[in-house]
Amino acid sequence: MSMAAVFEIAGSAMTAQSKRLNVVASNLANADSAASSTGGAYRARQVVFSATPVGRDASAVGVQVSRVIEDSRPPRLQYEPGHPLADARGYVTLPNVDAVEEMVNMISASRAYQTNADVMNAAKTLSLRTIALLQS
Repeated sequence: MSMAAVFEIAGSAMTAQSKRLNVVASNLANADSAASSTGGAYRARQVVFSATPVGRDASAVGVQVSRVIEDSRPPRLQYEPGHPLADARGYVTLPNVDAVEEMVNMISASRAYQTNADVMNAAKTLSLRTIALLQS
């Protein structure tokens, strides 16, 4: 595997984790909103990763976000009969976002991003030292 492939693999992982962080941020931002632009309660979203070939010979495999799906869990119901969006029984439909789960996703994605940044830095250092050895 070439050094260029190492950079492409780590770069693809950083891009995928960045998109994951954006989805987590969106979920957390809408965790307590009672209405969305579609009219109903916001539905939590999750990213789905897939393998993708990188490099010229395609022997190396990176990662990409293949799609973003809505969480299938039912929305939360909160009893607030005085709320303007309450139904006839007095319940307000709230998003199915689990803040604790989203925080775990955020920590996981940020650590994966940092790990891949470290891989790129190590590969850069290795490349620079190799070049220095060849020049001497």
